[in-house]
Amino acid sequence: MPTQVSRQTVDLSAYPDLIVLYLGMRVNHLYGIRTFFSFGRKISKSVADEPDGLLLHEPVYYSFFPMNMGMRQYWRDLPSLLDFARSQPHRQWWLDFLKDSGGTGFWHETYSVKGGMEAVYDDVPKPLGFGRFAGIQRARGPMFGSAARLKRSYNSNPVLSETDLYES
Repeated sequence: MPTQVSRQTVDLSAYPDLIVLYLGMRVNHLYGIRTFFSFGRKISKSVADEPDGLLLHEPVYYSFFPMNMGMRQYWRDLPSLLDFARSQPHRQWWLDFLKDSGGTGFWHETYSVKGGMEAVYDDVPKPLGFGRFAGIQRARGPMFGSAARLKRSYNSNPVLSETDLYES
């Protein structure tokens, strides 16, 4: 018997600067399982602390083999997201990951209601998301930081500068 479809939508006019962020961690090596699960606990705690500007956090399962899971987050605006990314404990997680990925790969894709999309893939051995059709390039120069990739300015130092990452 056919059922009546309940079609609904949302009014996002109260969120003119909305940012939607998909993040994922992929296990690249067996020892990466430990890294993967340690980050899950850290992220759960940081979400429970209700960072300013985080509207919603949802877990997302991309694949079980290779293990690639993550989250979808909705942020009030880009400055809220970037302030969080530069604050503790996130700042330290990012510094630690960039020194040693612990057998995992990390990626994110960002979508802005104001226009613009950007992504970064760190230690992800096989292209996914935008990288599967748009091609991959090194995150250097104007492609280094997410604000620049979104063609936005942000008046704060990144967690790690391009010089520090590539020349240390």
